[in-house]
Amino acid sequence: MKNTFTLLLACLLLCCCHEAKKETITTNNFVRIDGHDLIKSNGEKLFLQGINLGNWLNPEGYMFFFKEANSYRLINTVFCELVGEDYTNDFWKKFKDNYITKDDIAYIKKTGMNSIRIPFHYKLFTNEDYMGANDSSEGFRILDELLEWCRDENLYVILDMHDAPGGQTGDNIDDSYGYPWLMTSEKSQEKFCNIWKEIAQHYANDTLIVGYDLLNEPISNNFIADNDSLNSRLEPLYKRCIDSIRTVDNNHIILLGGAQWNRNFEVFNDPTYDEKVMYTCHAYWCDTTANSVKEILEFREKVNRPMYMGETGENTDEWVAGYTRMMNNENIGWHYWPYKKMPIGRCMTSIPTPDNWDLITEYALKDRSTFSKIREHRPDQELVKKAMSDLIENMKLENCNINNGYIEALGMVP
Repeated sequence: MKNTFTLLLACLLLCCCHEAKKETITTNNFVRIDGHDLIKSNGEKLFLQGINLGNWLNPEGYMFFFKEANSYRLINTVFCELVGEDYTNDFWKKFKDNYITKDDIAYIKKTGMNSIRIPFHYKLFTNEDYMGANDSSEGFRILDELLEWCRDENLYVILDMHDAPGGQTGDNIDDSYGYPWLMTSEKSQEKFCNIWKEIAQHYANDTLIVGYDLLNEPISNNFIADNDSLNSRLEPLYKRCIDSIRTVDNNHIILLGGAQWNRNFEVFNDPTYDEKVMYTCHAYWCDTTANSVKEILEFREKVNRPMYMGETGENTDEWVAGYTRMMNNENIGWHYWPYKKMPIGRCMTSIPTPDNWDLITEYALKDRSTFSKIREHRPDQELVKKAMSDLIENMKLENCNINNGYIEALGMVP
């Protein structure tokens, strides 16, 4: 009996220790908010300095030198017309496996950066056709592997839904049909909230993730007549999504972007709705003084929450150096855009352009409104296939060009 009692007591103590450890993991090990700052689990300040993995999981036309086929859906159509759906699907699978690899993550860390932002398309978490797959587990497969690479390098991560159901921006940015239907469609809003809930449930206990950037650049300024109506719908949608996430994850920070390219924060009437909410702004092609972020700093002061620059860049090394100094001085953490692309410069690493790539970009500008015109303008398929295959090879880090000046402008080491 004594032995039985001892065994039961030992089991009880073990269970208590396990629960205590579990409680510690869920409450103390996550990045948290303290006024304008982010704080790591060891009590030190986390000042985000990193890069966006743009174009990897949400291809954008300009990074392929396309002028009109400027979103995934349009890019995919061009490729399918050129070489067929099967070859295109195989291309996208290889694209996903080679654009960002463990080597890229190790290099980002080596430069001195401490974090990355991962833009993704919502379709990676559905059974809709996207980048050669129609598997709702595809997004988790990719992100799980990426997170392990980041864990090895101690790089923090922000997850960014760059393309939401229905489209949140109404432009090529969100791969939509030219209007932010997410703001008016109940079905799209339900899908949006459900996907974030699934993501949050999957990563609820992952301390490497700083937080969830719910919507990239919602509601562009191209809908002036509708902006008041659309803008008024943004905060209620954010609240609805936050409530969905909190049913499964009370650990992670949630990042909210303002309307009109993440610049209009007047849309928030209840900015401290959730105690673990912070804000994210974007800025391109502005001056490099604090005056360029004056309204953003005023909003930060009002809400006493962190504000970080989720995207900036696409400019000269001189501009990047000046803007980085300003953000550092103003306590605005940052993720520049993007890490890697085909056009030379204005990124950390450049992908060499394959031979005959101009056959693809020139075809994309042709009149392709009928099948006869597609046949008329289609270039040699073997040359196109070779160019697409060469792009896959060229995008591997070992074959990319390192842009030393750009990296040094960020205050990092090439």
